[in-house]
Amino acid sequence: MPSSLVRSLKLAAGAAALALAVQPASAQALKLAHITPPTHVWHKVSEKLAADLATASGGRMTIAVSPLQKLGNEGQVVNLMQAGAVHFAVFTAAGLANREESLLAWSLPYTLKDVAHAARAAGTPSARQMLARLEPSGLVGLGYAFAGMRHVLSVNPVASPKDLANKKVRAFPSPIYNDWWTANGAAPTALPLSEVAPSLTTKLLDAVDIDLDALVGLKFHQQAPNLTLTNHMAFPGVLVASKKWWDALPQADRDLVRKVATEVEKWGVQVAVDAEASNLAKAKADGAKVIDFDAAAFQAVGDKIREKYTARNPLIADFFRQAKAL
Repeated sequence: MPSSLVRSLKLAAGAAALALAVQPASAQALKLAHITPPTHVWHKVSEKLAADLATASGGRMTIAVSPLQKLGNEGQVVNLMQAGAVHFAVFTAAGLANREESLLAWSLPYTLKDVAHAARAAGTPSARQMLARLEPSGLVGLGYAFAGMRHVLSVNPVASPKDLANKKVRAFPSPIYNDWWTANGAAPTALPLSEVAPSLTTKLLDAVDIDLDALVGLKFHQQAPNLTLTNHMAFPGVLVASKKWWDALPQADRDLVRKVATEVEKWGVQVAVDAEASNLAKAKADGAKVIDFDAAAFQAVGDKIREKYTARNPLIADFFRQAKAL
């Protein structure tokens, strides 16, 4: 064999050995799932978690983020996390309430006035207790990720609950959402986000319960241009880890993940606060028409819903008291 070829082979082998030597020990390729589009604040929070955890772990923990239900709907992803096949997720608090009822507290109408208030409420003892109660479902609650407040986007203007009589409103499939919209005279309708635009176009839907981040990202105002800034509910996501994966981690790595998640939660709050103002400006510039409305009439409906849910669950009642006291 020519000496030049031998030298080349030795150099290649040395380079390969060096590359292996500098790779992080016990590197983990992790998965994170969520349901929102890549423009949404929850995706930005997910990407921030991935970047910061990779840095903090020296490259031992890398996360591939999958938006828009690419790994399945929320129920399917919970099953994957229970099996340890998906390691992180941002779930809707309203969806997780099917497993821990107290999370319905986040959907109490007219309890939280804006994203900053909701973020402060995330630090209350009751909000943290909700996270702890997820462990029997195979999930470790790490924190919250906030989207904007909920509003009404409609084909025809909505200025009071009377304008919602018998109207089909795309709403999150949750008992408290159903109660809220029914009490306003509407017919709450559960539809995947992918079906909302065509349903508005064909008049199968009359309105959408939505946050401004999703509105701008999915451009539903092109089919339903009337925006009523009811500000009726907060809509947090819950950042969770797979308990099966978590239980196998050394304590030092658990501490590291919690530290990074806490910092990312704070970062995400400011992103969400900033997005509320910028998304409204974008929606208006793109043709959304802001409608004047009877706020008191909507708030009166909200009073009845709050009374029902605070009476049925002590932790929901605790959260309401603690959030209002902030």
